[in-house]
Amino acid sequence: MIRFLLNDRLIETDALSSTVMLDFVRYKQHLTGTKTGCREGDCGACTVLVGEWQPNEPTKGQMRYRSMTSCLMPLGNAQGKHIVTVEGLNRPNALNVVQQAMVDEGGTQCGFCTVGFVVSLAGHCLSDKAPNTQNGLASIDGNICRCTGYKSIERAVDRINTALEQRPGHTGATSDNLLWLSQNDFLPDYFAEVPQRMLALLEQPDNKHARQTYSANDAPPAAPVFVGGGTDLYVQRPEGMRHATVQHVFWPGGEAPVWQEDDMICIDGACTAEQLQESTLMQTHFPNLRAHMKLVSSTPIRNMGTVAGNLINASPIGDLTIWFLALNAQAVFARNNVRRIVPLRELYRGYKTLNKHPDDRLEQLFFRAPTPAQAFHFEKVCKRTHLDIASVNVAGVIEQEGDRIVRAELSAGGVAPVPLYLARTSAFLTGREISDTVLEEVNEILQQEIAPISDVRGSAEYKRLLVKQLIQLMIIPE
Repeated sequence: MIRFLLNDRLIETDALSSTVMLDFVRYKQHLTGTKTGCREGDCGACTVLVGEWQPNEPTKGQMRYRSMTSCLMPLGNAQGKHIVTVEGLNRPNALNVVQQAMVDEGGTQCGFCTVGFVVSLAGHCLSDKAPNTQNGLASIDGNICRCTGYKSIERAVDRINTALEQRPGHTGATSDNLLWLSQNDFLPDYFAEVPQRMLALLEQPDNKHARQTYSANDAPPAAPVFVGGGTDLYVQRPEGMRHATVQHVFWPGGEAPVWQEDDMICIDGACTAEQLQESTLMQTHFPNLRAHMKLVSSTPIRNMGTVAGNLINASPIGDLTIWFLALNAQAVFARNNVRRIVPLRELYRGYKTLNKHPDDRLEQLFFRAPTPAQAFHFEKVCKRTHLDIASVNVAGVIEQEGDRIVRAELSAGGVAPVPLYLARTSAFLTGREISDTVLEEVNEILQQEIAPISDVRGSAEYKRLLVKQLIQLMIIPE
């Protein structure tokens, strides 16, 4: 039985936990405001808010709402949470502040995408971020307007922020802020009671465990498909996942999914890309973290996609995969209470072929924290600056003493059938003094080590040129 709040109602369902939330709310609950668009997490027409109780917040507990694309969200991941569709934002007899701002500024256009924008902007109102243009626009970076009505939507964002500036100081989904938002027409009244209802829901035995697992009702227990955020699985295997035997692995909130042990940084496999970005520990060791993570998909997808999912998907252009290859990360796999460590650089044997047992679950990742003398670099080139799949991405750890490179650890994506650690290039660079001759020799080795192909993201020649330029930028930063 899966239990969660859907808008202002308690849902108790024995529906297959592999069902996507979009289909559940539209066809089982008849909430058709959530629209079916691309079914790949790109357009944002199906956006919902997912609220989760955070017991360790400074206020001794509060709700935390994140926007997610319901077309890729498995129903099992709703366990013990508050799911909000656009219907759950409606006030009884009038538009809420977000909806009214969209109407007043002409931001509705054809209206198909509007519900997604409204839901995402409601999430902005519920966040603990300052009500400014930058944060408002960031909240809708996963929503596409097919009518190109962006300027009117941007004006609506400014109007919403002006209204939010009247708050007496509290932000986030605290009880005080939920009450203020309800009293000032941003949200319907029931939101003020959600924290108490969530606590009551979480007291039920099914919700007390750190992680929940559910399998399809009539499926055998053997060889389940491990599902974190589902952002790759439900794009690549939408029909197969509808009736799959699944085991949901997600981080419940509370404890941080990123921690340090001695000089090692450890990351739970269920840590999402957004949680990685929010980690103060990661921000300390990677000063450019926010800029780097901005290149990794949209906010709703970062709110869902997990570190383990990115690595196990084994895409040759997986952004986090390229990141952690350069850091020489070690993967901890678990199966039948037995754990083994596999260096990430030894995980990828061929295209989508992994050095793991089918029942292995990537439980954790760890790597040595960069020292102050080591510079970490990440670059991604794609047809769009943001929200696109890479043509080529590269990462590197470079330690220099003057013009001499003491250590080089380089990786590249989009240039081989697997995410590629550039072993020969890295070894050649180590101990070298930078010169024009060395740069030419490095490129010769690099070009022998990679094997890009021409595809929709660029020709092989273009990718070779990109890798050459990006690696040189790491060695000789501006």
